[in-house]
Amino acid sequence: MKKNVWTFGVIAGFISIIGFVISTIYPDAIDMEKGMIYGFASMILAFSLIFVAIKNYRDKYNEGIVSFGKAFQIGLYISLIASTIYVGVWLIEYYFILDNFWGKYAEMHQAGLVAKGLSPEEIAQEMVTVQGYKELYDNNPLLAGLYTYIEILPVGILIALIAAAILKRKTKAPQIA
Repeated sequence: MKKNVWTFGVIAGFISIIGFVISTIYPDAIDMEKGMIYGFASMILAFSLIFVAIKNYRDKYNEGIVSFGKAFQIGLYISLIASTIYVGVWLIEYYFILDNFWGKYAEMHQAGLVAKGLSPEEIAQEMVTVQGYKELYDNNPLLAGLYTYIEILPVGILIALIAAAILKRKTKAPQIA
């Protein structure tokens, strides 16, 4: 099981970072709003490997049988490995590569709030919240890392639950002659 989990976890981790690595390499190719969409799409694509990993474990290594608990455990471990890669790469990008991330994010967010027709007071309150995130990230890398886990890990856990429910099998599949 370990090899299966590590292999699919590392591959999923690298798939999950595609969105923000591309936007870092080509900053003008993808605007920040679309970058978020691509980022979440790459997370979902990455975590779809949980289905492949569970099926691979069940059919190749466990004689066609896997319990919900074991299947979920596989998915959870893959989610943790992939999320750790995502968080690590994001923090490296944030602290060493990106220039003025929160300034650019604040501009995009403020433009969206203006487009929604929010009052200047509501917009100002939202911008205080964005400034709070910037201060958190700038002053406490540990909390920044934990906060970044909140962005990706729940997606992986949800997909692990769904995959475990779909792929569990208590008895061997019948052999077709």
